Amino acid sequence: MQRPSVFVVCLSLCFCSLLRFMLVCANDDNKPLDKGWFRGTATWYGEPEGSGSTGGACGYGPMVNEKPFMYRVSAAGPNLYKKGKGCGACYKVKCRDKEICAKRAVTVIITDECPGCPPVHFDLSGAAFGRMAVQGKNGHLRNKGRLPIIFKRVSCQYPGKEISFQVNEGSSPHFLSVLVKFVRGDGEIASMYLQQGGSKDWIPMTNLWGANWAITKGPLKGPYSLRIITNTGKSFTSKNVIPNNFSPKTTYTAGKRAPR
Repeated sequence: MQRPSVFVVCLSLCFCSLLRFMLVCANDDNKPLDKGWFRGTATWYGEPEGSGSTGGACGYGPMVNEKPFMYRVSAAGPNLYKKGKGCGACYKVKCRDKEICAKRAVTVIITDECPGCPPVHFDLSGAAFGRMAVQGKNGHLRNKGRLPIIFKRVSCQYPGKEISFQVNEGSSPHFLSVLVKFVRGDGEIASMYLQQGGSKDWIPMTNLWGANWAITKGPLKGPYSLRIITNTGKSFTSKNVIPNNFSPKTTYTAGKRAPR
């Protein structure tokens, strides 16, 4: 049997080495970086120095143009938006273009969905995107388009704000819908429960869309207590936070901070 030539053997070895190198590089792109950082991409939308959103798929409405959300909002790709359950999560995002990006990271809050974006992607407000640049290069950075970034989850902090529940329009004792705001710590809500006045039972609520949760098993009797379970399993209970004679489009505050 004829042996392969030295050239063929060397070519095969080179090809195998190149293939292994490519696979290692590909795998490295999916591995977490040091100190909890991950790789992703980012773009921006809205006005160059604007808040980025006029409402968003999370349902926060005009809140995105007010502090503490103002200029810190971001739409997210599907792996971060999580069909709405990623709403309220906070991240630090840092640009990787060493020529134009500053070393600092920007902190953003997921308030919107980015349809058609890559799975791990941030569509930042123009203001947040530009803040990643070195001084005086904000406009140049925005002209770059899609950027490679690194990001990590951080605890959500809302100075001067307490967790609140906005009773949505159309709510009644037969259909109670609430928008949850200012969840400190994890930010994300994994599940939510309601307890009626005089009852010890906790009834599971349904995630309608974004940060809006509802219960349709009526008639219900107040006052209503609400329990939130975050994505890491932390529990926060607000006893009798919504009165029996609640008013739609009214926000009720728990008076306590969510778990950190």
